[in-house]
Amino acid sequence: MTRSDVTPTPWTALRGLTPARIALGRSGSSLPTAPHLDFQLAHARARKAVHLGLDLPALQGGLADLDLPVKVVASAAADRAMYLQRPDLGRQLDAVSRDVIDAPEGGCDLAIVVADGLSALAIQSNAAPFLSLVVPMLRQMGLTLGPLTIATQARVAIGDEIGAALGARMVLVLIGERPGLSSPDSMGLYLTDDPKPGRTDEARNCISNVRAAGLSYPEAAQKLIFLISRARQLGLTGIPLKDEAEPLATTPPRRNFLIE
Repeated sequence: MTRSDVTPTPWTALRGLTPARIALGRSGSSLPTAPHLDFQLAHARARKAVHLGLDLPALQGGLADLDLPVKVVASAAADRAMYLQRPDLGRQLDAVSRDVIDAPEGGCDLAIVVADGLSALAIQSNAAPFLSLVVPMLRQMGLTLGPLTIATQARVAIGDEIGAALGARMVLVLIGERPGLSSPDSMGLYLTDDPKPGRTDEARNCISNVRAAGLSYPEAAQKLIFLISRARQLGLTGIPLKDEAEPLATTPPRRNFLIE
């Protein structure tokens, strides 16, 4: 198929503003070959991200400079197939892991959990560099940090059980988000005050799409520090806690093609 066989679209200029699949043109009543192959490749990458396991030695090596004790735990989902079919099992620790977690004397202000979630690729790519930026900021705030916990086959709510076991006043869960066709490596941050089993999502604050091609580490860190500071003042997280952090001075103004 030659380029002249593709019927162009007047939306073509908008493709430079978004990774979304818009203005692809058409060939007859179908997509042109190149966009169709791009879609198949993106779909394959998303599927791979869902099924890929964590490289624990590499992740632990990347986290070594944080000067935090590291514990590795697993959810009650015995394997990836069970994890995908039984979300409830991914929200709770298995019996062995409950004995691994030792609460520091007096508890801690914040427990950090690194969970594979639906994209181990996101955690493998983003967790260590993000934490290397944000952990010194947390220490500058005077927060006491619990052991860093790596959780496999895990959902967000597993952080509630881990946080409660560590006597943490707040828990931060870094987790691989559900892969999209343009974002197989997106990491989410979930902050929950007073973690304990039974907490639900309205009690959490989420910072999403943390990755090189999404929300930058400095921007995500600034939002997180703001939310933690306000959560400590108010004694809560979730719906009542709004993200009112000022944008970084280095953040370029966002374009609005609708009014340009």
